[in-house]
Amino acid sequence: MQGSANLNVMIKAARKAGRSLTKDFREVENLQVSMKGAGDFVSRADIAAEKIIREELMEARPTYGWLAEEGGEAEGKDPTRRWIVDPLDGTTNFLHGLPHWAVSIALEHKGEIVAGVVFDPAKDEMFFAEKGAGAWMNESRLRVSGRNKMIESIFATGLPFGGRSDLPETLKELAKLMPACAGVRRWGSAALDLAYVAAGRYDGYWERRLNAWDLAAGLLIVREAGGLAEPLRVGKHILEDGEILCANEAIFDQFSKAVRSA
Repeated sequence: MQGSANLNVMIKAARKAGRSLTKDFREVENLQVSMKGAGDFVSRADIAAEKIIREELMEARPTYGWLAEEGGEAEGKDPTRRWIVDPLDGTTNFLHGLPHWAVSIALEHKGEIVAGVVFDPAKDEMFFAEKGAGAWMNESRLRVSGRNKMIESIFATGLPFGGRSDLPETLKELAKLMPACAGVRRWGSAALDLAYVAAGRYDGYWERRLNAWDLAAGLLIVREAGGLAEPLRVGKHILEDGEILCANEAIFDQFSKAVRSA
């Protein structure tokens, strides 16, 4: 697919950050790690990757705004556009030597995500989409799965860690869903969970208490691959409230009913 100039800038930045992260991943035992909070770690690799992405994106588009996990928020001269970046989604996996983590970059225009990139350097899989142009992984067009039976479907979620208060709620949802499906996976990267729904590897995904940078790129990729996505609670907002429920169209109603009825 021939992408726009903005998308090409995003892909270039993601690949450059990915090379830096891959180098550090090979030496993960030597990383200096500090603790930001319970179960929320930040490493030199994370900060270095964000610096690379910011330099690449702001050099190409110096007037755009910025929202990122480590660097916070900055308004640009162009108030209608901003980058939304997670330089390392799946930090805990990264720090434990598990090769399942990603770089996530989205472009927002007038409050709407118009381009998204999720790059998995360990597997060399580049997921990307632009509004109205479909979703892709490397050279292949993405479509959500065609499964229409819950009992044949696999779902993904995140499990609360470090004493988070939403554990009882999540356990109720799992108890409702697991007897009705083929399995639930918890792989520790929201960006890749969304990309995998877009690729048809998962049939659906739900999670709460996420940040805009966890969701922005993957949300567009899912929708451009034909998936449906809503906030968990009716009337809420996916990016503002950090909660999502998505699936292919055939099982969306069954899936959402099972999760929400818990």
